[in-house]
Amino acid sequence: MDIQIADSRPPTVSNGLPRRGDLQTAAEFHTLSLQIGEADGRSIERRRRVFQSLRRLPRWRELLYTLVPIFTAHQQRERDEQQREAAYLQVADDMRLLTYHLLEVDELLVHLGTSPVRGLEGAAVERRIARHGPNSVSPPSRRVALRVFSWFFAGFNRFLWVAMVVFFLCWKPIGNPPQSGNLALAIVIVFVICLQASFSAWQEWITHRAMHSISSMVTAETTALRDGARVRLPQRELVPGDMVFLQPGDLVPADIRLVDVSLDLLLDRSALSGAPDPTIGTTGYTSTNYLETRNMAMMGAHVAQGQLTGVVVATGDRTVVGRISQLVMSKPPGRTILQIEVHRLVNWLTTVSLAVGTLFVLLWAVWLRPKYPGFMSVSDALANGVGVLVTFVPGGLPISLILAMVIIAKRMQRAQLLVKNLTTIETLGTVNVICCEKTGTVTQRRMVPRRLGFADEAVELAGPMSGHVDGSGDPALRRVFETAALCNAARFDPLSAQLPVDEREALGDATDCALLRLAEHLRPQLGRDEPQYSRLLTIPFSLRRRWMLTVCKADSGPPFVLVKGAPETLLPRCSQVQTRSGALVPLSAEMRARLEGMQRNWATSDGCRVLLLCRRDFDSSSNGGVAANPLAELEDKPAALHALASQSVEDLTVVGLVGLVDPPRDEILDSVGRLHRAGVRVFMVTGDYAPTAAHVARQCGMITGATVDGIREAMARAAFGFPDKQPAGATADAALDRHSTAQPACCPQPPGVPRRRLSIADSDHTLASRTALVVSGPELPGLRSEHWDAVLSYDECVFARITPEQKLQIVEEMRARGLIVAVTGDEVNDVPAMQAAHVGVAMGNGTEVAKEAAEMVLVDNNFASLLVAIESGRLLFVNLKKVIVYLLPMTNLSEIVPSLLNVVLGLPIPLSTFLMLVINTVTDVWASVLLAYEEPETDLMLHAPRDPAVDGLVNVRFFVQAYGFVGLVQTLTGHVMFFLCLYLRGGIGPGHVFLAFNKWTDGYQGKTREQLAQLVSMAGSAHFMALVVMQWANMFVARTRVLSVFRQNPLWGPRSNPLLLVAVPISVAVALFFNEIGWFNRVFLTGRIPVEFFFLPIPFAVALLVLEELRKLAVRRHPSGVIARIAW
Repeated sequence: MDIQIADSRPPTVSNGLPRRGDLQTAAEFHTLSLQIGEADGRSIERRRRVFQSLRRLPRWRELLYTLVPIFTAHQQRERDEQQREAAYLQVADDMRLLTYHLLEVDELLVHLGTSPVRGLEGAAVERRIARHGPNSVSPPSRRVALRVFSWFFAGFNRFLWVAMVVFFLCWKPIGNPPQSGNLALAIVIVFVICLQASFSAWQEWITHRAMHSISSMVTAETTALRDGARVRLPQRELVPGDMVFLQPGDLVPADIRLVDVSLDLLLDRSALSGAPDPTIGTTGYTSTNYLETRNMAMMGAHVAQGQLTGVVVATGDRTVVGRISQLVMSKPPGRTILQIEVHRLVNWLTTVSLAVGTLFVLLWAVWLRPKYPGFMSVSDALANGVGVLVTFVPGGLPISLILAMVIIAKRMQRAQLLVKNLTTIETLGTVNVICCEKTGTVTQRRMVPRRLGFADEAVELAGPMSGHVDGSGDPALRRVFETAALCNAARFDPLSAQLPVDEREALGDATDCALLRLAEHLRPQLGRDEPQYSRLLTIPFSLRRRWMLTVCKADSGPPFVLVKGAPETLLPRCSQVQTRSGALVPLSAEMRARLEGMQRNWATSDGCRVLLLCRRDFDSSSNGGVAANPLAELEDKPAALHALASQSVEDLTVVGLVGLVDPPRDEILDSVGRLHRAGVRVFMVTGDYAPTAAHVARQCGMITGATVDGIREAMARAAFGFPDKQPAGATADAALDRHSTAQPACCPQPPGVPRRRLSIADSDHTLASRTALVVSGPELPGLRSEHWDAVLSYDECVFARITPEQKLQIVEEMRARGLIVAVTGDEVNDVPAMQAAHVGVAMGNGTEVAKEAAEMVLVDNNFASLLVAIESGRLLFVNLKKVIVYLLPMTNLSEIVPSLLNVVLGLPIPLSTFLMLVINTVTDVWASVLLAYEEPETDLMLHAPRDPAVDGLVNVRFFVQAYGFVGLVQTLTGHVMFFLCLYLRGGIGPGHVFLAFNKWTDGYQGKTREQLAQLVSMAGSAHFMALVVMQWANMFVARTRVLSVFRQNPLWGPRSNPLLLVAVPISVAVALFFNEIGWFNRVFLTGRIPVEFFFLPIPFAVALLVLEELRKLAVRRHPSGVIARIAW
């Protein structure tokens, strides 16, 4: 058995792009770059000869070398190096001939047959798609021959081949006389191997089909120019010659020559080159090396800031990524937690079966053969030992594992969850901390201007703008308009120009969109003399700087600087502030305190995101006005203008404060409450102001504690020895002495916000005892390990004013303490933390870069979908435990005890190897597969997440249930039926069966050898039927771990699984087929099952159900009792 999960990352989402931080891709990129740029120190002709010699290598020999490594390790390494060098040379030679980056733009456009005004025509696109194919990197070779080989010979199948050879040898020449049953068993084992190989092929097929269906939920798109119009189209449809337009956060969909760029364009090529810092994009080439020049944007890079217009020069396999993908040797994916646990279980079962089989053979050789000659021949001894090996590992486990994952993935698909890899599902079930962004994740990303503040007055903006501000030509209002409209990266969709302002679709960041609407509301009040503005330079917003800057001019006037950003960052750089009348007054300490108080009050009362709008007008009183303005001299010098503007964020004038409100999502309060009840902590990690973040966190239920600590209280906890050492993933449940008894002003309980209702699970964790912490980014540097222990022990945390580097640090600190972390995000800045987390979750409306980096995408942007994801992960784990607890009692204890009794106590073997195989590979498979379809128990989301280091797939309690309870009852039932059949049909009591050894022959108890053999065959078939019936009961026993079978009704209700009942007639039909057909009776020594033995095991099955119901009742009534502590 080989538990493998094929790579299921959907190509339509990732487009075959390398992951950020992929060192192997970066190494290949740099090696190619060196190959392209190196001088011809070695003969290129010699390299080509090496390449040609490798191309002449016969395909059949290459396949032989893959399957049968007959070369020595040194020879193989040498051949691999030659092949690798030849591949490098071929790709480097091809890329050395590329000149797209060297041509002038007009010359290149003519060469590609495209127009910068109209783009490509429809007919040209169709021809190019037919010639170049879709814009996607071909997946790695599936190596069909090697995969087929692994289906038949990998994993546990290798032991089955050994068993087949042993059975064949037991037929001839060891068998004396040859027993046709051994030959038949050898043939049956070959059939079982083929069946397992078919299962492996089928599982890969259904996995591929399921993931292809899921991947169609999200298609990466880009903006291109077709037939004179800008259109959004799937990236797969791009062709060489397409004109594309990219914004910040967009992935570069193909290899693109830059045609027009903004001055602030930065391209992040870390996914390709591994370089941590973005590079500047230009329209002119900076290097003759195709991979190093800055006027090319390669597939796999993304736009860090700025905008670009480019022309596609290569798509699909002809891109740099496509070429590198042919060089990178495919490596098997690392095994996940669940795969490791299943692999460990299979290895353990295999080891035990080998040890037991070897023990049986040794007992026969050392004890039975000399003491009881004639009792067991050599062929019987070997067949008995090998029979244990082939029946010990559950045959239904591999297919059940894959089916369970596929079923859960489809379930998540229905909830609009895109899972890029099936193995991500298992990790979701162990997540105990979710770090989420504020804007767009827990809020609606619909920011609305709520307040406008000046030095001497604050204005409410709760309704139409005209009702709150007045005055045509008002200088204060004009300055607010100019800053809001021009220091802004958003724009209105032209198609919505006829709609009211609040209904028009704005494209861009939520904050910029809100300011754009504010400016549009102000526009009608400025009068008809509104000048025409032009932007000379834009420095986009950065979380590190926390401000955005533009250099603008009105008509032919002098240039001026507009800045907006965080008040705590910009206020120290301001020297003046304007009043409501437009007068400019000095920014005194008292005025600064007033503005800071206004920001704090808006944040705590309404949860406003507060922005400071500023400007700087240079002195233009001398030399006619314009010459004294240093910006005027640099209008045609972008680089110098950028340098001077960056230094101009000083001596600013405060235009005003703007308070923006982003309401929480409708589902967020209930979702966070349910996550808390499920033992999952939800932390907010945001770049916003701490009081704003705390207010929104309380609105969303992320802060429910009566008191909220700051970093000083957290450090005091560390100093006083709090918290005590806890298991990984545990929260600080103990009531701690609080170091702050007063509610901080930054996070009061807002009026009208309902507190989260607590369930029974919260009985010892009330609102008064829940610990909450609000900490800002500037407070994080210098925290020691013990401080982080204290910070991460809080039940509720809000991290505010966090930079991308600090967000990554927070995730790494959590992981270092054994927490299983999921991180949500939608922006480029979120990518490092998302990739460092166990599970990265992107919002469906996020940037393409974020969706590419994430393991899961919330397609409908619904935060409540995270509940479905976590429940699905837990359900997968629980269902696999159900499958294993169903299979193990039968395939292990119930099948190994008959062989043990045969060897040690001299019984005729109660259950033949053939019937063991039938149970293992036929009768049990149907029910085990259907158990993977089980719906969750009602209490699935009322438990804390499991700790993989403690609560594994199997443990001691699991084996107590499988072997000490179910397996023991099944084994006793089977042997009772065996002895009862011998007594009722042959008159031989148990006392004459035990220790019979070699007396079981002609004349024993007045029976001939043939009569005794017939009795044993019949009794063995009765034993087989008893086990089949007991598995019916076990099927219902395994459906729930705590709930009664009547609460988890299989026939009706939300958690029904009526297909389970189909297992009953299927198993009966299988029993009749193998025990009633004469050919099987003669060849495999099965017997006809007496009619009464179809019914006699039923009371034992009912008894098993009753005992299990009593056990579950004891667990529910006494959750701290002995039975509950050993429950699985």
